[in-house]
Amino acid sequence: MAKAIFAAGCFWGIEATFRKVEGVTATAVGYAGGTTARPTYREVCSGQTGHAEAVEVTFDPAKISYEALLDLFWKMHDPTSLNRQGPDRGSQYRSAIFCTSPEQEAAAKASKAKLEADGRYDRPIVTEIVSAPTFWMAEDYHQQYFEKQGIAHC
Repeated sequence: MAKAIFAAGCFWGIEATFRKVEGVTATAVGYAGGTTARPTYREVCSGQTGHAEAVEVTFDPAKISYEALLDLFWKMHDPTSLNRQGPDRGSQYRSAIFCTSPEQEAAAKASKAKLEADGRYDRPIVTEIVSAPTFWMAEDYHQQYFEKQGIAHC
């Protein structure tokens, strides 16, 4: 198994999308990229921790490639929107790829360059690509939130 960490706005929808992918064996929502140890949702929402809402994806590389996960990541949000996705605003909703290996970093940078070159967006892609920091699990009530709330998600 391998792990990937993505931030693309509110983590509930991102997690729900990744959970439906064949080859993804587990997901967890949490916080990454900031300076506060063991942050709470309330602290992250304040915008003062530096953390982004993120999803840790555990996947079987024999069933789905990291590149395929990257393709899905780009499609599920607007990577040209700085610190905002939909109605959510603040650095905690930024677009980021937290790479767990040099191979992931190279693949993420190549994927971003390909997306920039294809002309799909008329604004620059602002997604940060950085080495994976500590991933802090969010509180239990955030895990698989849509499923727990009975909310259908496409």
